[in-house]
Amino acid sequence: AWSYEGEGGPDAWGRLKPEYAKCATGTRQSPIDIREGIRVELDPVQFDYRPSGFRVVDNGHTVQVNVAAGNTIEVTGRRYELVQFHFHRPSEERIDGHQFDMVAHLVHKDPEGRLAVVAVLLDRGSAHPLVQQVWNNLPLEQNVEVPARQAIDLNHLLPPTHRYYTYMGSLTTPPCSEGVLWMVMQQPVPVSAQQIDIFSRLYPMNARPIQRAAGRMIKQSN
Repeated sequence: AWSYEGEGGPDAWGRLKPEYAKCATGTRQSPIDIREGIRVELDPVQFDYRPSGFRVVDNGHTVQVNVAAGNTIEVTGRRYELVQFHFHRPSEERIDGHQFDMVAHLVHKDPEGRLAVVAVLLDRGSAHPLVQQVWNNLPLEQNVEVPARQAIDLNHLLPPTHRYYTYMGSLTTPPCSEGVLWMVMQQPVPVSAQQIDIFSRLYPMNARPIQRAAGRMIKQSN
């Protein structure tokens, strides 16, 4: 089984199963250290999120929140539906070498199966009500999905300004599939030390190491 350290750690992912080969051979892997983005007038990501039912699952690698249908983003003329979001500690992506306490990855899929991930960097500060809502619904057992009684509104997870960095990359866990559109929000969102601590009890470290940018184009909002 793959993991974040030891024998099944990131260096071994590409050898664990044939379908994980891209983890080792890919040339467009994530996460990356985001540097020297080209400043342009990027089209804003059009978020169409609404209060939705959700189920929290501890899948053995992270805390994942599966969200009911009906939340979409539109970017570069394509519409993607939010499938799930999950957390990494510390942040997988770095900005000019700086790593944040945590990150939330919101994974979206279009009708053709193409993936788009919005990353929201989480930095130590005040408590975050939406993160608390997820923690309040943590299941007692791994791999058991527990439906929450209330709805979640992911507009509340987004930073006040929606400027972002964008590049083409991959999933950051096996099978490390490429062709994933990444949008990393420039403005971090606060979470409290206590909230970070709760996640740390489950996952003290679940971030894939930085991958080579290999001359990739990175654009950023002006």
